[in-house]
Order: sequence, then C-alpha cells, then structure tokens
Amino acid sequence: MGKTLQLEELKVYLVAMEIGEIVWNLINKWDYFSKKTLGAQFIEAADSIALNISEGYGRYHYKENKNFNYYSRGSAKETSTVLKKAIDRTLISQEDFILLKQKLDLYFRLSYGYIQSIGKTKNIDMSM
Repeated sequence: MGKTLQLEELKVYLVAMEIGEIVWNLINKWDYFSKKTLGAQFIEAADSIALNISEGYGRYHYKENKNFNYYSRGSAKETSTVLKKAIDRTLISQEDFILLKQKLDLYFRLSYGYIQSIGKTKNIDMSM
C-alpha cells in the first residue's frame, strides 16, 4: 500500500502558498488607497488558492476535495485578473508581473494533474 502524501508535500499546495506570499509582499509596498481597494481583493484571491486546496484535502470524500480544488482554480483565475489590473494601473513592475504570471501558470498545470488524480486510488477497508 502506497504512502499518502501530506498536504505540505503537495507541489500544487506549495506553489499556491508561494503565490500568496508573493502577493502579500507586493501589496505591503502599496499606498493606503491601493491597498484598501485592489490590494485587499488581490490578497484575498491569492490566499484563497492555497486555503481551498487545504480545505479540500481535509474533507472526508474525494468529491468534496475535487470541488474545493475547483474553487482554488477559480481563485487563481481571479488572482490572474487582479494581476492584470495591477500591471495596467502601474502598481507592480513588469518583473513582478512576469514572476507572478509564471507562478500562476505553474499552479494551473499542477492543479490540472492534481484534480485528475483525486479519487483515483482504491479505498482500502482498514477495519480488517
């Protein structure tokens, strides 16, 4: 029987956590108005990527886990939209835009594979 990966061992989760930290560090440099408006939404969306993976991981049934990972993807799409607004409004540098876009692209690739893998292993009756 194979070892179940811990949440902290999932590459998709680690990348999602990294995205949240990058966004947090970027927003900390913004002025009050930008933080209050677009910044709060940016942080909420970016943090929600990892938070939903975590919540899904903790759910009892694999279908719930998949649903929360779909929510995570939605949050990542929202983060991508806010990222575009941030560069258009000159709130972030081109370098930061590219870095975060690359992290989001990696997340989407990993997320697709992770969602496809959920529920693929057979349930083993541990009562024997």
